[in-house]
Formats: sequence, structure tokens, C-alpha cells
Amino acid sequence: MVQSVNTPIFDVSLEDFELRVIQASHARPVLVDMWAEWCSPCLVIAPVLQQFIDEQQGKILLAKLEVDEGDNMKLAGQYRVRGFPTIILFESGQEVARFSGAQTLGYIRTFAQKNISML
Repeated sequence: MVQSVNTPIFDVSLEDFELRVIQASHARPVLVDMWAEWCSPCLVIAPVLQQFIDEQQGKILLAKLEVDEGDNMKLAGQYRVRGFPTIILFESGQEVARFSGAQTLGYIRTFAQKNISML
């Protein structure tokens, strides 16, 4: 997937997590979707997350972390992820909130309104 720097949905890895998630979250909230290709709920929530991010018109970023690629599982371990998908919200360089499992668009909107300070 070719990704522009301005694309609000992008792939991330252990190597660029600090820059593209932690540092970027000082400017805009970043949702991190920790997912795996073999995980059915991960495939179900992906288009729902995309629809939510599209609605936000660039106010929120979505970083997709495929846990089975490279050393990405180390990040899942670092953040004590117990199941997939796990979506973690970062603001100002810190984890703010998280949820797991395939959720509805309404659930994600409520999650964002409750946990993102700028909404």
C-alpha cells in the first residue's frame, strides 16, 4: 500500500511507532489498530474504523499495526495486548484508552467522544 504523509490511515511498525504514533499524537489523536490477518474480528472492524476515520476528516489518525509482521509483536507485548483486535488511543504521547474486539460504528463514535479531548 502506497501511503501519503497526509493519509490519515497508515501502516506502522516497531521501527516507526515512536515517530508516527507517539510523537504524532502530540498534534492529533492516534488510534492504533493492533490486528492480525488470521483474526476474523480484525477483518470485521477494519472497514468500520476506516468509516469512522473518514468521518473525522483528518482530525484523528489511524495507525494499523499487523502484529505478525517483523518485530511488531514486541509492541503488543509492551502494551499488554491480550487479544486482537485491540484499538489503543494515544494523545500527547500517552495511552488514553482502549477497547478490544469488533465493535459497531456507534460504539467507536461514543468511545471517541468520551476519550478524545478535542471532540
